[in-house]
Amino acid sequence: MMNIKNSRGYLVSGVAAGLAMLFLHGCAGPVATQEEATASIKGEVVEERVPDNFAAKAEQGTVDDGWIKSFNDSTLIKLTDEALAANPGLQIAKAKVDQANGLTRQAEAGLKPTVGYAGGYADTEYDGSGAGKGGGAAGLAISWEADVWGRIGTDIAGSEQETAATVADYQFARQSLAASVSNGWFMANTAKFQHQFAEDVVKLQQKRVEVAVAMQEIGKGTERDVHLARGAAASAGEAARDALSASEKALRSLELLLGRYPAADLKTADKLVAVPPPIPAGIPSAIMERRPDLIAAEHRVAAAFYKQKEAELLHLPRFSFSLGVGLNTINDAIAGLSAGLFGPLYTGGAIEAEVEKATAVQEGTIAAYAQTALKAFKEVEESLAAEEHLLKREEYLKIEVRENKKAYDQTMQQYEIGQITLLDVLTVENKWIASRIAEMDVAGQRLVNRVNLHLALGGSFQ
Repeated sequence: MMNIKNSRGYLVSGVAAGLAMLFLHGCAGPVATQEEATASIKGEVVEERVPDNFAAKAEQGTVDDGWIKSFNDSTLIKLTDEALAANPGLQIAKAKVDQANGLTRQAEAGLKPTVGYAGGYADTEYDGSGAGKGGGAAGLAISWEADVWGRIGTDIAGSEQETAATVADYQFARQSLAASVSNGWFMANTAKFQHQFAEDVVKLQQKRVEVAVAMQEIGKGTERDVHLARGAAASAGEAARDALSASEKALRSLELLLGRYPAADLKTADKLVAVPPPIPAGIPSAIMERRPDLIAAEHRVAAAFYKQKEAELLHLPRFSFSLGVGLNTINDAIAGLSAGLFGPLYTGGAIEAEVEKATAVQEGTIAAYAQTALKAFKEVEESLAAEEHLLKREEYLKIEVRENKKAYDQTMQQYEIGQITLLDVLTVENKWIASRIAEMDVAGQRLVNRVNLHLALGGSFQ
């Protein structure tokens, strides 16, 4: 409570101001809960569409939070930490979080009083001799809107939900970045090993040219074989150059994720790591609880709900209060309390349009949540299915490589003793080379798919 004594000894009481403050504290209207704001997406929007034979229901369990360590690759862990600290895209996402926090604090200020001060001085009399008399005034002004219907509180709740969605977006960006670094690392290593194999093939073909020329000179080969050998050597050189280009592109993409200059000079591994053992999948509800993009979508549904409620409350009147306390000259004190009421009667349909727009936004966020959830289920289904398919493909390719290599060795023996032509050798050789490259490619795909599975299941990167 504030008391000000004027020059005549009378007290200007601030009792009215204190009563106004007390009234305002008790006039905050009801605001919907989080459960009420998201009730529209519980059950019927997504979960009723999920069949009982959903792949992730096959095994109950949880995803290991430290999944990135399961690859037993210390370099990968260091690269991931580097990317999380230096990636420009992630820094942009972090700035959006800071911006959202600022907007929330700005909305919260609506429930608090606004306090300002002002002062001034002016000459009131002048007698022409250079002397004059002046007067001044100074004071404080306090204004406050009573949130009787909960409109301001609803606006704050919506802003908080938007901020929570932005934070979840940032967490998903972190997870996606870590997954991209992991996949980039595995693809860069795979491309490197394929290039090394292509270079080995080039050396093999160059020796083949020497053999073809020597056999022609002793009458066991033909000029056609020499031409075929040289053509095969040139083809191998072109394939090696293409593999080198792919390797450099993979390195530059990875370096870009790390926030480095894309110079394609990142040192890769000496061998490809093994795929970790299979992991149990989580149930659909667990997926929704873990995935940051689904969490963000849910917060946006809640934010749209509050925005729609806020628009509806625009029809109701607003109550505002103001209190002024000041000094008029040095001797007189003044104080005043005023209250205001404003209720819309006709706005040309502006409020109705605002409600219509907010309702449409709310319907859109509900549909977006359903789309995001179904996409999440699709990613889990595909990754789990790919786990099995890629494993079987790798098993078949190992057999194919082994058998093709044996056939190639036997064909070479027949060629060297003049039983078959070089064309027969090249036919078998191409099958062996193609199967070996495919085997390395599938090995890399298995690692990439495991990363994608963790991302689909919402595994933590912390």
